[in-house]
Amino acid sequence: MNSENLIEICQYNEKLNEVSGANLPVGKIIYRSVGLPIHMRNRGHGRYLPYIDKLEEILQSPDYVGVNPNEPPNSSIEPVKRYDDNILVGIKLDIENDYLYVSTIFGIQEQKIQRRLHSHRLKEFNIDNS
Repeated sequence: MNSENLIEICQYNEKLNEVSGANLPVGKIIYRSVGLPIHMRNRGHGRYLPYIDKLEEILQSPDYVGVNPNEPPNSSIEPVKRYDDNILVGIKLDIENDYLYVSTIFGIQEQKIQRRLHSHRLKEFNIDNS
């Protein structure tokens, strides 16, 4: 892990595992790379750059959380937060270097949220559910 290229966001919240069924390491710090804004622009997600400043809020209290079935088990999680835009944040585990990082941020349409809730790929997240 090259720490000079990483920015600390917050600690991974155990509730994300409880709600999603994932098994990511609890208590680890989640980082984002200095190059995340470039990645977002290159992927066509530049309009969501202002949400980088809200990463801690999104990760500590998302509205929904799920896992991507196309990723290996227990390697990633997808918190979603509603603002003026619905924002999905991809969090991945770097197994080799043993740390969590923000892999991407992008907008997700309401219809996709509803489909993912219906298929149970996303689950509602609130501080009270256990």
